[in-house]
Amino acid sequence: MARRRRPRSGEEHENTERWLVSYADFITLLFAFFVVMYSLSSVNEGKYRILSNSLMQAFRSASVNVEGRNIVTPPVIISSNPVAPIKRPNVQDKQGAAREQTARKMRDMASEIRRVLRPITGDGKVRVTEGAFGVTVEINASVLFAVGEAVLGDEANAALRAVAKVISEAEFPVMVEGHTDSVPIHTHRFPSNWELSSARASSVVRLFIENGVSPGRLTAAGYADQRAIADNETEEGRARNRRVAIMLESRVPEPEAESESESPAPEAQSIEPGTIGPGGIADSILPQ
Repeated sequence: MARRRRPRSGEEHENTERWLVSYADFITLLFAFFVVMYSLSSVNEGKYRILSNSLMQAFRSASVNVEGRNIVTPPVIISSNPVAPIKRPNVQDKQGAAREQTARKMRDMASEIRRVLRPITGDGKVRVTEGAFGVTVEINASVLFAVGEAVLGDEANAALRAVAKVISEAEFPVMVEGHTDSVPIHTHRFPSNWELSSARASSVVRLFIENGVSPGRLTAAGYADQRAIADNETEEGRARNRRVAIMLESRVPEPEAESESESPAPEAQSIEPGTIGPGGIADSILPQ
């Protein structure tokens, strides 16, 4: 059996695994590199900004005298909270609330007007309707005036005074419209239906003013036979067209532009940048 050849004295054994030492060093350095990169990437931005601002403030205002004594800089005030957003009024919510309140007032007024006009209501000659733009009260002219006249009768005076009392407590604009049929009129006082319709609307407006309705809310208009609601070829249609319409207009006011309120001052954090001297900046301003 062959024997192993022993190395002679003085011969060095050849090491074939020497490369592992360099490889281990390389892996260690690579690991250290990634650890450093990770630590740099996770620096707190807020603290970094505080440090940066403190450094800039310190190097602007601080200096070292010739003898090398430390000079203390005043504390730097840096906001620790973001500026609170300015609260703006919700225009849609305000308009919705105003419309709802106006609609409720209109419903109450319409019910009250129906009640006070009940004595002259008959044969459909008085109609109270509610719409998107307010309340409309249509009264047949035969209930209010004699044929070809613009003077209110006693019964109409009493009913309209009650209506005036209801609308005087509100603030809505009031439009009074006079309407006639297509049969022309030729008198010394009323040369045409335009004058007759306007005079009838004006009579109602004067009565409202005498009973407490503000004149600034009132408008009188005469439309003659130009806004017929029925056929003027029949007696029944002409009777419906001879009317006075009292319109209470619901107008929702636009919300007033509110001035932008100043946001409260954010909490300030006093940061003492430390002392500036030959040794540099104190550790009190470094991020924790």
